[in-house]
Amino acid sequence: MPSFRAVLQITGLRPGNPPERVMQAAQDALASRHLVEATSLDVVRGIPQVTLRFLVEGASDDDEAAQARESALAMHDAVEEVATTGVLRVLRRRRGKWLPV
Repeated sequence: MPSFRAVLQITGLRPGNPPERVMQAAQDALASRHLVEATSLDVVRGIPQVTLRFLVEGASDDDEAAQARESALAMHDAVEEVATTGVLRVLRRRRGKWLPV
């Protein structure tokens, strides 16, 4: 099964939402579609970002990439309910490297 990463910048919390709700919203949204293998919260150049690694059911490369993008957008929408966000990136693992989809 192909491995993908969704990386989403977090620029702020919406009122009434604790910080841990951000990762939970992201994970719930992706886990409803795919197996989530790992999650992390990092600060890159002063901007927090969540990263979720997930597997997509095998198909053609284009279909796999489309599924990954669609799922990452669903994750983005779920996180937007609890936080404000910045850039969303979707990456695919190929020959030991993470490449943009």
